Formats: sequence, structure tokens, C-alpha cells
Amino acid sequence: MSNNRNLLALLQRPLEPTFYPKDNGKTVVDLPENFLTERYRPIGASLQNRFRNDADTRIPVRNVSPPAIAFAEAVPRRGGFSLFNPKHRQIAGDLINLFMTQPDVDTLMSVAAYSRDRLNPILFQYALSVAIQHRPDTKDLNIPSFLELFPDSFVDPSVFPKLREEGSIVQAENRMTIDIPMNYTASDREDEQRLAYFREDIGVNLHHWHWHLVYPGEGPSNVVNKDRRGELFYYMHQQLIARYNVDRFCNRLARVRPLTSLREALPEGYFPKIVRSFTNRAFPSRPQNTILRDLNRIEDNVVLTINDIERWGSRIAESIDGGYVVAPGGNRIPLDEQTGIDVLGNIMEPSALSVNSQYYGNYHGHMHNLIAFSHDPENRFLEGYGVVGEFQTAMRDPAFYRLHAQVDNMFHRYKRTLQPYNANQLGYSGVQIQTFGVQLNRSNAPANVLLTYWQRSQIDLATGLDFGPQGNIFASFTHLQHAPFTYRITVNNTSGAARRGTCRIFITPNVDERNTPLTMDEQRLLMVELDKFRVNLTPGTNNLVRRSEQSSVTIPYERTFRSMALSNVNLPETEQFRFCNCGWPHHLLIPKGSAEGMKFDLFVMISNFADDTVNQEFDENVNCNDSHSFCGIRDQLYPDKRHMGYPFDRRIPTAVRTLADFTRPNSNMTNIEVQVRFTNTVIART
Repeated sequence: MSNNRNLLALLQRPLEPTFYPKDNGKTVVDLPENFLTERYRPIGASLQNRFRNDADTRIPVRNVSPPAIAFAEAVPRRGGFSLFNPKHRQIAGDLINLFMTQPDVDTLMSVAAYSRDRLNPILFQYALSVAIQHRPDTKDLNIPSFLELFPDSFVDPSVFPKLREEGSIVQAENRMTIDIPMNYTASDREDEQRLAYFREDIGVNLHHWHWHLVYPGEGPSNVVNKDRRGELFYYMHQQLIARYNVDRFCNRLARVRPLTSLREALPEGYFPKIVRSFTNRAFPSRPQNTILRDLNRIEDNVVLTINDIERWGSRIAESIDGGYVVAPGGNRIPLDEQTGIDVLGNIMEPSALSVNSQYYGNYHGHMHNLIAFSHDPENRFLEGYGVVGEFQTAMRDPAFYRLHAQVDNMFHRYKRTLQPYNANQLGYSGVQIQTFGVQLNRSNAPANVLLTYWQRSQIDLATGLDFGPQGNIFASFTHLQHAPFTYRITVNNTSGAARRGTCRIFITPNVDERNTPLTMDEQRLLMVELDKFRVNLTPGTNNLVRRSEQSSVTIPYERTFRSMALSNVNLPETEQFRFCNCGWPHHLLIPKGSAEGMKFDLFVMISNFADDTVNQEFDENVNCNDSHSFCGIRDQLYPDKRHMGYPFDRRIPTAVRTLADFTRPNSNMTNIEVQVRFTNTVIART
């Protein structure tokens, strides 16, 4: 396993040839001559000698028979690669399988090194990253952030000439930081621009990409078929929509309207202003009031009609209402209380785990394609897909949230077929929450008041500047941030014996954008999970203290944006950053709030551990298990037997009118009102 880190050399500057120096010129990959592409083979010896001499480290690549990669070359090297394209998704799955089945790391290095300069760079990086994360002999490697590899997916293109100029002329120690403008895709005349800080947040889009890297839809069974994968697809995206809607309220905008009709004009336009370096073409724009049309993109193998999507949606809805899905051959698989949401999630996405992809089709994926190609549905103008066509850019577009609000409603349709949780499922006898509060981590801070503001942070974009200058090249960007805070909970265990429980904390608005009070059912669908952790309760009074940065949902800034070079991969401080990029960015843990202080309900409960446990111990502080609410735990069961979103994933009895009505009968839960105050100032990260 000592040589597995050599693979990271293949995950740097993806457009530069493999023989080109990596890691700031310190590392060179020595390729067999027959591994070079046709362009470089005639001058291969002189090229490799030229670059070898100045390198500190040389990585030899063993000569093997060229792997059969013609299937993957069907994706143009300098073209688009979309995991929403069924053909591309299958090719990616086959390439993952090729990398997964290599007998050892040295052979994998050879096969990947041969493939790298011949395949589409995003396809290659995706497939190799998935394989590295799932092979026993490489899974402890920390793969680079997608931001490091392809910064042009996230950053205003006007920044890159400035970065190249600074890097080419100024020595590394004297380089200035180049500022990335905030909210550059539209003016304030566009209402949706109020949410640009959320939609275009670099960390949010990295999270979406990395989640799908951890949970790929195609590939070997042991890579795709993870515990409760379908349910996690539902829950992660449901929480996205809840968070987005809550922040819309903060900005005096109504909830996002689900895309219930594909035949009405799409009022939301989007002009992404993102230029891809490997195609040197911009993502297409979508004007306001675009009409969605049937797709006849023969060259992309994306041929479908709106009728197809409507038919798949009707079949899914009928199956939800009937309580079963239809397997090939007509067998009925019940959508039962325990596994129904998981079965439904795998159908809806769809993944390779769909019980009947022929019958239920590609509902969610092809809705992405319908919007992504809406500007050129027949490829008449040879335009590629819009930002909704790629995981790492999809969340930038307001239409993404309309699409997923519709998908979310389909899941809620199923959840409404289930009975509300009964008293035994909600209560925990002998456990009483006596006090609950939250406070900023500063002296004399008022109780139950949270604070948000803008923060300016820096990222090193040098790794993604192909054929650019060596050394660090920093850019600064502005994002929402909150002041650190602490929960304090007093729990009385009256049972006379030690008890274990799971503490669950949610936040939800109590009014909408017009200050109209929300019903309990509306609040339920807007519950945002903030934290979930295990507690040990001794008899008598227990004082629980939990810091905001310990959240089971988020990962810290350093893990979202930390760069990883070959030269520091073995340093002790990098150990904690392995396989850790999946998780909601911590700077967006809580909603933006408002200047005057927006009111929210903060809910806490302690559930009975006997009903929570999957009989598997884990340490949330080890092996990056701290974001398990959204990302699960690698190679283990999802660490909570309850359904994701419990206790708010099911309808509430009609007699329960308010959150106080919900908590009052249960001594193991309570809620308080908190304020989130937004200060419109920018503070630099120290």
C-alpha cells in the first residue's frame, strides 16, 4: 500500500499530459514510450528527459498491455460528460469497474496512467476517484477536491487571466490574492439573485458533487449498493430543498414552486457565466419563459419526450398510492414502512438499483436533461447542456430547486401513506428535558440569539490552472458565515438506571416570507437537521453541552477547501482529512436570518437508543464520521435505525396544531424560540 499515493499524481492538473511535472514541478511520472499519445510519441524521449532532470521524485509506471478503453473514448475528450446522460453514466460505471478490478495498486497505476490522456478529463477523474475511495488498498487516500481540479466549474472566468498574470510575473512569496466578485450572475432587478449566495456557493456545489461521488449510480455492486442508498438520496435532497426554502423566507421570497407541469413556460432564466477550460466554451444560458420541448439529441444519445417523463411520473405515483412497485415479470414489491422509501429513492433517481428501470424509467435524471438542453433540444446549434446537466454546477440554477421540489413532493406522497408516529415511537419514559438553550461562544452574549454575516476566505487555485504557473495562487471569495455557538441541555433521568439516547436537533421557521404563521405541517416539511449525536445519561441530572462545529451534518471549512499535494500527503495532520469531503459546508449550517432578527423554532429530542441502534459502534470524531447524517459511514450501516428525518418525516395527527402541541405530551423533547440576526458586514477569515 506504500505506493498507492502515487495515484494522486494522476489527479492533478487534469488537462496537462501525464508526463508533465506535477506537484509544483517536484514530481514526474515516468511513462513507457508506448503509453504516450500519438502527438507526443515521436518526441517522447526528449520530452521525458527534459522534465525528469529537475524533479525531486520520479514515479515509474510499469508497462502493461494497453487496457481496452475504446468504450470510454465514446465520450469526447474535449466535450461534455454528464452523469445525467444514461450512456455516459453506463460508461462511467464500466470505467469504475475497470479500475476496481485491477489486481494491485501498481497495475491500477499503469492502467490509469494509460487511460488518463486519452479520455474525457471529468470522466477519468470521476471514475478513478470513485475507484480509489472504494478499493481496500487505496480507500485511505485523500482525493483532491473537485475545486482543485476544475475551478472553472465554480469561479467567475474573469478571474483566471488575472491569476495567470499574477502567477507568471510575480514570485510566489509576493503574489497578491485575486478577489472573486460576489453575486456576479445577475443584477438586483432579478429577484432570484437574492439567493445567489446559496445557489452559487462553492461549498454547496462541492458537497453535491462529492455526495454523488460517494454514492455513484452505476458501477460494481459493492460500489453502488450501499446501506439505505435510496433513502439517503431522498433525505439529502429533501434537506437541500428545506434549507433553500428557509433561506428564501429570510430574503422575503416565497417557497420554490414545484415543477408540476413540464408544459408551462419556465419563468426562471439563468445565465451562468462559467467557461469550461477543456472545451473553451461557456455553459449555455436559458432565457426567461423558456418552453420545455421533447429532446432529439441523437449525437448525445438523449432522445426523449415530455410524455415519457409524465408517464414515468404517473407510474411512480400510482405505485405509491397502490402501496407496491412492479418488478419485471409483474411481481409486486410492497412499499412497506421499513424499506419503501429506499426502494422509491432508487427508482426515482434512478440508480442501477432500480427494481424496474424499463417500467419506471428515468424520472429525475431526464428532468435534469429536459432543462439542461432546453435551449437547443434538437442539437440544431451544436450547443452543449446547461449547468443543470452536471452535478458540480446543477445547484447554481434556480430551476434545480423547482425540479427537486417536484421530486420531493413525490417522496412526500409516499410518506403520507404511512401512519403518524405513535406515543411509543416518540416517547422515552424516564427521560425529561428540563432546560434547553443556545448561546454564542462569547461573553455576555444574549441567550437564544444566533448571528450570521459575510466572510471573505481564500482558496488556492493553482492545482487547476493547467499549463499555468507553479506555486500557490490564491483567490478570495465571500460567503455566508455564522458565529460559533453552543447548545446546553439539562436532562433528568428518573429511571434510576443509566440510559442511552440519541439527541436530535432541528430548526424551522415559524413564519413565512409575509410573516404569516406556519402550520405545524408546513413547519414539519421545513425542518432543517442541525445535529444528531449519542448521549449517555446517568441517573439524575445530566448537563449536556454541544458545540455547533460538532454537527453531524457538516464538515469544516478546512475539509471543504483544503488542498492536498503529494509532498504533504503523509504528514500527520493530513490523516484526519482522508475521505472527508462529503458533508454540508459548515458555513451554511444555519439560515441567513434577517437584520431585524428572524424568529425560528429550535427543537430538541432524546430518543430511545434501543430503537435507534443498528448494533454498530462508531466514533463520530474518527475517520470523518462527523457528517454521517448526510453521508453515512463508509463500509458500515447507516448509524441510525430510525427513518431519516425522524420524527418529522411523517404526517402529524390533525389534532396537533403547533410544535408545542407536538412536544407537550413527550417529556423527552422540547422547543424554544430563537432569533437569527444577519449583519451585512464582511469579515476576513483569520
